[in-house]
Amino acid sequence: MPQITIETVAPQLLAAVSARVQIKDIMNAWEPALHQVKTFLADRPALGAGRQVFLYPHPTQRDAAMEIDFGIEVSKAFDDSGAVKCVSTPDGRVATAAHIGPLTSLPQTHMAIHQWCAANGHAIGGFSWETYVWGDAPDPVETIVRYALR
Repeated sequence: MPQITIETVAPQLLAAVSARVQIKDIMNAWEPALHQVKTFLADRPALGAGRQVFLYPHPTQRDAAMEIDFGIEVSKAFDDSGAVKCVSTPDGRVATAAHIGPLTSLPQTHMAIHQWCAANGHAIGGFSWETYVWGDAPDPVETIVRYALR
């Protein structure tokens, strides 16, 4: 079980493309969306591209499609351009866990946060997000999972 902590975070600006998908279809949707973001950022080096971040609004029904923002951290705000929008992660208190290992086991880290929050009296808010730290392997070295708290 990953170690879960409570943190207070500032908003992080993202260059992102949104896609309406169900959880089971995320693996097919993220790459085309990030390709658009990378193409946009390649022409704008002053935005200072950082790590990949996927921002998830929580639907009222778990099986409903979500309007997910597939993004890359940027250092300053910019005007939207086509499908690429300037969005930001929420600020405030979050439950955080670092997932080490393949993406196929990432759902267990999400479940661990849900269980930990329930056991410790923390209500999960309307958003969660994953920040990917990549190395040379096909899977990230680390995925930082954050859930906004109410």
